[in-house]
Amino acid sequence: MIKFIVVFLISTFIFIPTKPSFSKEVSQKNLDKLVDKVSVKFARTFCNTSNFGISDQGAIEFAIGETKKEFSKNKLINLINQSDVNKKIVLKIENECQVYDFPVEELSKFVINN
Repeated sequence: MIKFIVVFLISTFIFIPTKPSFSKEVSQKNLDKLVDKVSVKFARTFCNTSNFGISDQGAIEFAIGETKKEFSKNKLINLINQSDVNKKIVLKIENECQVYDFPVEELSKFVINN
């Protein structure tokens, strides 16, 4: 009887269906949308604060803080490429604000992913 119980328990553990775990696939399209959202947020914040009369340095720091705060909890934020974000930010600022002398070296302070 004990052998039967032991065999039953072992066979039960062996044949218990387990739920397989799969890695989450992230499409490049989703990452590109996120890069666009981050760059638009940064550019709009920078443009609005600099048009309000705040210095460029202050506007950059404010835009960095606001953008980080908005996107810090996004699960995909660690998967985006920082250089792509920086390039898009410069393009958006040139197109929206018509600021062509944006200090690109200041974007080194803007690290969106941890």
